[in-house]
Amino acid sequence: MPRSASLRLALPLLMALGLSGCITVVSAPSPQPTSASPAANDTAPEDQAKDEAAPKAPLLPSTLFPGQADKLTAWRCTPAQDLVTAATEEELRLWSAQGGTRLAPAVVASGARYQQGDLSFWNKGREALVESQRGRLDCRVDVTHDALTRQAHPGVMFRGQGNEPGWYVELANDVPELTLSLDYGRREVTLPYRVTTLDNGAGRVILASGQAARPFTLRMEAKACFDSMSGRPWPARVTLSLNDKVYRGCGQGIAP
Repeated sequence: MPRSASLRLALPLLMALGLSGCITVVSAPSPQPTSASPAANDTAPEDQAKDEAAPKAPLLPSTLFPGQADKLTAWRCTPAQDLVTAATEEELRLWSAQGGTRLAPAVVASGARYQQGDLSFWNKGREALVESQRGRLDCRVDVTHDALTRQAHPGVMFRGQGNEPGWYVELANDVPELTLSLDYGRREVTLPYRVTTLDNGAGRVILASGQAARPFTLRMEAKACFDSMSGRPWPARVTLSLNDKVYRGCGQGIAP
C-alpha cells in the first residue's frame, strides 16, 4: 500500500485515541504570531518598582484629627482656660494649651461623661465639668463649628490657615508635597517637604522644605487653637517660617 494511503488510514485512528497531538502535518509555513499588547491594567515590573519606591506622605499623629466627630466645640472655662473638644458616642477628643488626649465614655446618671485616668469631662448640655489631679474647671460652650472634611478638601490630609495677611497651607494625602497660599491668594506654590520631627505621643510634627533653594519650616502641634478673628476652634496650632517671616494660625487633620 502506498505510504500516503497508510497515513490517511492511520490519522483518523490516532485522532480517535486522542493521540493526534503526536502527528504534525507540514504544509505552508505559519506566520509568526505578533506580540500581544499588554492589557491596559498590566504594570511593567520596573514601573511597579518605581511606584513602590516613590515617596509617600507620612502618617500624622491621631491627635491632629477630630476622629469621627463632625463638629469642633470651643469651651471657655473658669479658672481661665480655653478648651476644644470633638465628641462621638465612642470617644471624646480634648485639646488644651498643653496638648491633646482621648477619653473613653464612662457611666453617668445624666449628661455625657468621658474619662481617661484621673482626667474626666462631664458634659451637661452647654456646660461641662472638667476634673483632674490639677483641679477643676467649670466650662461653657462658646463656639461650635463644622470640622473640615475630605469631601470639601479632596486630596488634602491637613490644612492650616491664618490671618493678616490671609494664608493657608495644605498637605497632600498621597505624596510629601504641600501647597502654600500667601497674601490672600496672590502667591501660591507647591513644594516637596521632608519630615524632621514626628512625635506621635506629643502630637507634634515639623516639616522642612525638600528644595534647598526654597527653604521653609512648618510646625504642627496638637493643642487647642482659636482663629484670631472668628474664634473658631481647631485641634492644632500651626507655625510657618518662610523668608524670615513667621505665620501663625490653626489647623486640622482631614481623614478620608
